[in-house]
Amino acid sequence: MSRICARVPYEPAASFREAVQSVWFIQLILQIESNGHSLSYGRFDQYMYPYFINDLKGEKITKAQALELLTCLWIKTLTINKVRSQAHTLSSAGSPMYQNVTIGGQTTDHKDAVNELSFLVLQSVAQTRLTQPNLTVRYHANLNKQFFDECIEVMKLGFGMPALNNDEIIIPSFINWGVKEEDAYNYSAIGCVETAVPGKWGYRCTGMSYVNFPRLLLCAMNNGVDLTSGKRFTKGYGYFTEWKDFDELMEVWDKTVREFTRYSVIVENAIDKASERDVPDILCSALTDDCIGRGKTIKEGGAVYDFISGLQVGIANMADSLEAIKKLVYDEKKITPEQLWNAILDDFQSEENKRIQNLLIDAPKYGNDNDEVDQLVVRAYDSYLDEIKKYPNTRYARGPIGGIRYGGTSSISANVGQGMGTMATPDGRNAREPLAEGCSPAHNADKNGPTAVFKSVTKLPTEKITGGVLLNQKMTPQMLSTEENKQKLEMLLRAFFNRLHGYHVQYNIVSKETLLDAQAHPEKHKDLIVRVAGYSAFFNVLSRKTQDDIIGRTEQSL
Repeated sequence: MSRICARVPYEPAASFREAVQSVWFIQLILQIESNGHSLSYGRFDQYMYPYFINDLKGEKITKAQALELLTCLWIKTLTINKVRSQAHTLSSAGSPMYQNVTIGGQTTDHKDAVNELSFLVLQSVAQTRLTQPNLTVRYHANLNKQFFDECIEVMKLGFGMPALNNDEIIIPSFINWGVKEEDAYNYSAIGCVETAVPGKWGYRCTGMSYVNFPRLLLCAMNNGVDLTSGKRFTKGYGYFTEWKDFDELMEVWDKTVREFTRYSVIVENAIDKASERDVPDILCSALTDDCIGRGKTIKEGGAVYDFISGLQVGIANMADSLEAIKKLVYDEKKITPEQLWNAILDDFQSEENKRIQNLLIDAPKYGNDNDEVDQLVVRAYDSYLDEIKKYPNTRYARGPIGGIRYGGTSSISANVGQGMGTMATPDGRNAREPLAEGCSPAHNADKNGPTAVFKSVTKLPTEKITGGVLLNQKMTPQMLSTEENKQKLEMLLRAFFNRLHGYHVQYNIVSKETLLDAQAHPEKHKDLIVRVAGYSAFFNVLSRKTQDDIIGRTEQSL
């Protein structure tokens, strides 16, 4: 141990063991230097493979010994944590550090990249069954069938890994944004489901600001004044009770979200400038191309690429709210604007307002392959996406390719915290209840099975949401207890990725009964791990609200 630690990373690693030690030192030191999360291992099975295969062929190491080294690395990875603010705690339930390991995918010459080390990484993560690192598998049409089978087997263990990202949409999206093809084929997951080119990216991918779509919709309906705080968020464009038709509502939404988007950019740029001045991240910059060549830190524009996004929260609630208003208020006129607004202000507490709430809940919902609902959220989201692309980040024109913003739905557990600050919404959701997470449908709103969910999600303009299109799905362990159902899931995933061009999906394989028992008897479930959002966490350390949010998710069948 003394010899290896004296050698690496100052000297190049000469063996797989030394390479693992070198990787760990850099992983740890970079987090001490920086803000301490989302530093990921990149394409671990690619850059570590030469060390592994050389030692294996030279009989310097066995697969069992390599497996033990990997499990030790993951245990060390779990030890990293940090003190967080209350706001950060609410949006990151379970104290994740978002340390992502990416395996699989394709080589730069478009061949399947799965190798022997890919299998060992998958096996080692399955053996340790920890919340860190976050394991991501890059899927593509020609992914090794045996490896894909093993991925499903690991999913069956029920700790929410691996997540699947789709090369078939992510690589073309990167190329369209200006990333070189060779680099696009070398992308990896960063943090939750965000993606970047390791060693060439300006470090920050997403998450500096959150835009709460349902809360902003209420603000738009209330002449620009936020219902929760009573403060003016945007200019006033009138009151919902005064508008004549749905198109007027959408016009006001368009103006409101564009104005608020500009404010979010102003805040982000101010933080970026302060970070550039006070936290240069010298080591991270030295390890990122082409900071040394340009003589600039990553925050000054030294990286080859620099694309970022904020995070948009409550996509499904937005869709369901717009559909309920359009159908019940304007099309069928079952509710007057005044009745709906009063019911929202009352949080659906009176008998009459409970009746209205039931009508809202029964309205068509996103996640059921209903074109009318799905296209409404596309229309609403387009206003944000069209506006955000106008505002380059602080590194634009200072060296890197890009320097622009795009969309992202990887809202981690912010749907719970953001929901606590959001009053009742037109989809029938009560005040302060969680919002839908990521781009997933609202709880139990998806009634037509997983195929319908996949079809709804892929109607989103995923090519513009390169910051991550996060989809959580939930199944019981019994659903994957047979070989037939396992093959059904594989076929479903292949259709989602190959035919529908889905961006991402991940699974909680745990029953509602187990989760409820864990709430009632936490001492019996100390090792229960669940997928929260783009990461996994021990169920017992989550807040009651976050636990309820996970319990309430729809259990899909095959």
